[in-house]
Amino acid sequence: MDQVAAHLLCSPSKVSRMETGLRGATQRDVRDLCNLYEITDEDERARLMTLAQEGKQPGWWQSFGLPYADFVGLEQEAISMKVYHSTVVPGLLQTGEYARALHEAALPKLDHEVIDQRVEARFNRQRLLYRSDPPLIEIIMDEAVLHRPVGGAAIMREQLARIIEIADHPNVTIQILPFELGAHPALESNFIILGFGERAPNIVYVEGLIPPALYRRPKDVQRYQQVFERLRGIGASPKDSADLISKGRETYRG
Repeated sequence: MDQVAAHLLCSPSKVSRMETGLRGATQRDVRDLCNLYEITDEDERARLMTLAQEGKQPGWWQSFGLPYADFVGLEQEAISMKVYHSTVVPGLLQTGEYARALHEAALPKLDHEVIDQRVEARFNRQRLLYRSDPPLIEIIMDEAVLHRPVGGAAIMREQLARIIEIADHPNVTIQILPFELGAHPALESNFIILGFGERAPNIVYVEGLIPPALYRRPKDVQRYQQVFERLRGIGASPKDSADLISKGRETYRG
C-alpha cells in the first residue's frame, strides 16, 4: 500500500479508502494504477476509465434525501438479495398506497411532501424487478405481515395481490413463516443480505426504530446468513406460501 501511495503521490489512507470502496477513484487515479499494475489491454483500460467517470455521476436516489440512501445505492448494484420482514411487507413489494400508509403512521410525523418523495423513491427502487438482468431475490415474511391491515381492507387486498403477482417472477422466491411454527430465530428483526458475487463481500442491512445499519464484518454477515438459511428451511414452500397469501387476501373482502 505504501508503494502504491508513493506512486500516486498520495497518502496510504487514500489508497486504503479506494480499495475498501469508502471513496471513489478519479480517472487520473485509474490511469496511474493501470500503469503501475501493468494493465496493457486497451479495452480493459477504457472500461475502467469509463467506470471511474460514471462513478462520479449521482445516483437517482441521492436527490430524495433518503435516510437510507447508502443502502439504496448498494441495492441497485446487488446481484442477489435475501430479505426477511417480520411485520410489514418489504419495500420492493409494496404498493404506493401501502407505502403511504406506513409513512403516515411514522413518528416523528413526516410532511406530506416528504411522504410523496419517499413513496416515489420506493417506486423507483422497484424498477430493478423489471430489469433485463434482475437480481435473484428471496423474500421470507412472517404470517403476521398478511394480517396487519395497513391502510385498511382495500389497500391490503391490492397489496397481497401485488405480492402474488411478483411471486411469479422467475428471479423471485417468496416464503411465509406460518403462525403454527411458534418461535423462530428472527422474531424481532428485519434484515436484508445483499450479495455482490465476486465483486465484493456480502453486506447486511438491518432496520429498526434507530437509524438503519449496514454490517460488513464477515462474522456478522455469517450470523444473518445462518438465520436466513434456518428460516428458509422451516418456512412454507413457495406454493404453500402463495396459498396462504391468497387466503389472507380473501379475509379483506367487503
